[in-house]
Amino acid sequence: MATIAILGTMDTKGEEHGFVAQQIRARGHQTLVIDVGILGAPTLAPDVTRQEVTAAAGVDYQSLVARHDRGEAVKAMAEGAPRILARLLAEKRIDGVISLGGGGGTAIGTAGMRALPIGFPKVMVSTLASGNTAQYLGVKDIVMFPSIVDVAGLNRISRQILTRAAGAICGMVEAVVPVAADKPVIVASMFGNTTDCVQVARKLLEAAGYEVLVFHATGTGGRIMESLIETGLVAGVLDITTTEWADELAGGVLSAGPTRLEAAARMGVPAIVTPGCLDMVNFNAPETVPAKYQGRKFYAHNPQVTLMRTSPAECACLGAILAEKLNLSQGPVTVLLPRGGVSVISEPGQPFADSEADTALFAALKSGLRRDIPVIEMDCAINDPAFATACANALLENLARAKAGQPVSA
Repeated sequence: MATIAILGTMDTKGEEHGFVAQQIRARGHQTLVIDVGILGAPTLAPDVTRQEVTAAAGVDYQSLVARHDRGEAVKAMAEGAPRILARLLAEKRIDGVISLGGGGGTAIGTAGMRALPIGFPKVMVSTLASGNTAQYLGVKDIVMFPSIVDVAGLNRISRQILTRAAGAICGMVEAVVPVAADKPVIVASMFGNTTDCVQVARKLLEAAGYEVLVFHATGTGGRIMESLIETGLVAGVLDITTTEWADELAGGVLSAGPTRLEAAARMGVPAIVTPGCLDMVNFNAPETVPAKYQGRKFYAHNPQVTLMRTSPAECACLGAILAEKLNLSQGPVTVLLPRGGVSVISEPGQPFADSEADTALFAALKSGLRRDIPVIEMDCAINDPAFATACANALLENLARAKAGQPVSA
């Protein structure tokens, strides 16, 4: 029997949360109700009161009520909820969490869930579970469950949705995760245009005794990878696909933010880095491309994804940025440059082949890089098995060097 936290505004949505609690208890589990309401008296008795939640945020509840400011109330609850949930988890009092809400409830509920580790069951039933939910998910595995109708009373639609959501969180806490033998973890970045390279390198690293976690370089993937490195659980980094920096520079839709590439450098985690897919900036359908890029070279990856070739000037900037980030490295790092193309579509004869842009990228990276950081240049494309093998071997060498306590450079 598990204990599932039910977090929500028990004044305005107590009836709906109470229904979910009944469904959970009918499955044989216990519930722990956390009230983050502010407007009126709770209609579902809480186990953790709103006063406790605001106190966890360092806010006086009575003063908050007196100000009658809904925005301040949501902010206070969104700061207190993560601390409450983290404490309950540390005390081993909860095994999962579910919340229901509209805009304010979703902001509070997901803020709390983001404080919980990956793998911990989290379900958010929300009116906002469509479109761009990145601000609510962050880098965590929160299940966003569309409410279909507003979370405003029980009816023939909401009963179905809430029953299924309750079943989902129960199924998640009941699931037994198979335990495998722990191996040191390597994280890798991949795009469709670097898949062959990563797959070959992954197999070599796995044969050497490592577990390789591959992250899709879609902005969110890069942020998740960086956050995992920061936890200290990662032994090495196979950063084949640094394309998210092209989107950060040019305003594409798959940016991972300005701190991409910093986690491994600052944590001293052994790494290899290549300029994989820095030939492309990602936009959605063609009509979404900013007008300022009219006349540039584009490639239709599919009807929803339009790629723009980075220019020589942009590539020079990208090379300088990569050098700046890698110069922060506290552990062994090696840069590998594929002179035959940084993606499938920039190989000779392909749509994004541009030797001038590649030369600008490589030159800026090499000239800006710290002298003690090795650079390996190869006359092949990034997806050539020889390049992938070189990446894997370089990372294994850096891992061995770090284990032996040797300095950053070879």
